[in-house]
Parts: sequence; structure tokens; C-alpha cells
Amino acid sequence: MSAVTSRVPAAALPQRRKVRRTPRELLERPLIIAGSVGVAMALLFAVTPLSGRLGWVLCTYGGFIVLDALDNCQRYGSVVAKDRIATVLIATAGLCTVVPLILIVGYVVSNGLGGITTNFFTETLEAVGPADPATVGGAKHAIIGTLQQVGLATLLSTPLGLLTAVHLAESRGRLARVTRVLVDAMSGIPSIVAGLFIYTMWVVRFDQGFSGLAAAMALSVLMLPTIARTAEEVIKLVPNGLRESSLALGAPEWKTMLRVILPAARSGIVTATVLGISRIAGETAPLLSTAFGTDSVNTNPFTGPQSALPLFAFQRVRNAVPAQIARGWAGALVLIALVLILFTIARAAGGWGASPRQWRREPPKTVARTRKVR
Repeated sequence: MSAVTSRVPAAALPQRRKVRRTPRELLERPLIIAGSVGVAMALLFAVTPLSGRLGWVLCTYGGFIVLDALDNCQRYGSVVAKDRIATVLIATAGLCTVVPLILIVGYVVSNGLGGITTNFFTETLEAVGPADPATVGGAKHAIIGTLQQVGLATLLSTPLGLLTAVHLAESRGRLARVTRVLVDAMSGIPSIVAGLFIYTMWVVRFDQGFSGLAAAMALSVLMLPTIARTAEEVIKLVPNGLRESSLALGAPEWKTMLRVILPAARSGIVTATVLGISRIAGETAPLLSTAFGTDSVNTNPFTGPQSALPLFAFQRVRNAVPAQIARGWAGALVLIALVLILFTIARAAGGWGASPRQWRREPPKTVARTRKVR
């Protein structure tokens, strides 16, 4: 008996029946929601001691949830009512997360867009005086420093974080538990402590001076636990069937991890690296005691002070001159744009080559159906 696989077009399969609703049914739900909001505004705001806009919002929100739940419970049952309550709460939590982000980005864009000119990417502040307008000079030296420091920190942290993640995910000994405790402790270290540690050991004890490499080492201390814990969870999500199949074919554990597990978790590992970059891209405190900052271009990260966009924005905004403050907001805007570009490139690179099908146009969607032939 052999199995022959035939493909049946998806259009030939039974389709979900579309439910047509009358105009009354379409208008019924919005009217109920509007009535719930109106009753909540009229009753709860008058009864509760809350006042002002915040009190009005809280009363309206709480009253809407209660009245809408009662209506759904009466019309559809308690299960549907609980589902609607959970849906409203989850949607509210999403809005509470997205709205502050939009407000922050919008505020930075509104304050920094006026300082973005062509000179901002091609000039430095080496020959700029305190009385010069914001259109004079730029942040070329800070952009170069940020790219070099973040790149070096990524090169230092990604291999160590990935090896740590593999050790935590695959080992079950005492050393793995100790390593997990240390990684958790490192994730809570303040950024200024990492900068002072590198300053004490590298800048002072070994007398290497301020440099972009010192800043990259301080940033790598902050980046390492983020990559390790995120990559560990991604590796754990790989199905055990892949491990068992590879080991059953005679492959050793190291080759199974290198050839099977890590390629399967590649997209998640890229996400872990991007999260680590986002963690360190805006750090200013470690750079104060390691890179120190300069107004000229320093393309050698191994010797001499070097600037960066977070340090550039911090030093400009704390100045009392309006032109310097405008340059600081422009630097913050460029930093946000740079992180967004790096995130987009990393996500695109993580999706390339996941399967040969992605390199060619897929045929029409079909469903595989197996039939037995005697």
C-alpha cells in the first residue's frame, strides 16, 4: 500500500458561508454603545466624587464596560459578555502602550524637524560658535560615532549572548542556574554603573584613555543580557521533533545545534539582536565616562574621544542657547530615524532565505490531500 499525494485547489473546498445582516442589525450595535456611554456620562460622573477631565474619562470608561457587559449578558449570555470585557481591556492596554509612543515621537519630530538640513549630515561643530544659528554646523561626527560604537558593541555582544543562550537553553546543570542568575542581575544594572566599570578598568587602570571602543564595551555590558534571555526563549520555542530527528540520524549535539536549531530560530535571534541594539542606541550615561565626546570627526574608535548622537543631544539640550537646543532635538530625531532604519534592515535580513519558496512566486494556494492506493 502506497500513499499518493494529490493537490486540491482551495476554491474547490467548502467555503465559509457569509452571513448577511439587515440595516437594523448593523445600526443596533453602535446605538447600544452610544447609549451605554451616554448613561455612564450622566450617572457615574454625577454620583462619584471624581471631577475634571480625568474623572469624566474614568467614569465613562467604567460605566461603558459595566453597561455593555450587562447588555451582552442579557442578549448573548455570560460567555459572550466576558469575551467582550476582555476584548475591551486588551484594546485599552494596547492603546495605553501605543499612544504614549506616538506622543513622544510626534513631540520629537515637531521640535527637531526644523533643525534638519543638508549641513546637519555633512558638517560638524568644530568651527561653530555659540551665536551661530541652528542651520550652521551639523552632527556628522556624532552619526559616525554612533554607527561605530553600536556596531562594535553588536560584534562583542552577539556571539557571547548567543553562546550564553544556547548554554541556558540546553544545559541542566548547576552552572546554567548560576549563569541565569548572573544574566538576570546584569539586566538590572543601571547604565551609569556599566560606564563607570569600563572607566575604572579600561580608561584608568589600563590607561587606554577615552575612546569609542571603551563606549562600545560599556554598551555591550548592557546589550548582552537582552540578547541572551531573548535568544534563550526563542531557542526553547524550536520544536523538539527537530532535535530528535537530527539526533536519530546520528548527528552530534553540536552539529544539531549549529545546523538545525539555530537556523530554525534565525528570525528570533535577529529580533533579539535588534532588541539589544534598541536597548543601547539611546544610552547617554555610559558615554559620558567612556567616549567623553568631541566636536570633530574621529573615525578611529580605538584612540581618542569620540562623539555619539545621544551624547550630542544631551550636551546640546542642556545648553541655554536656543540654537544649541534646536540642534539637540534634531540629533534626537536623527537617532530615532537611525534606529528605525536599522530595525527595518535587520528584520528584512532575518526573513531572507528562510525557505526556497520565498525566492520565487508561490503557486496558487492549494491543500494537500493524501489518498491510499491499494
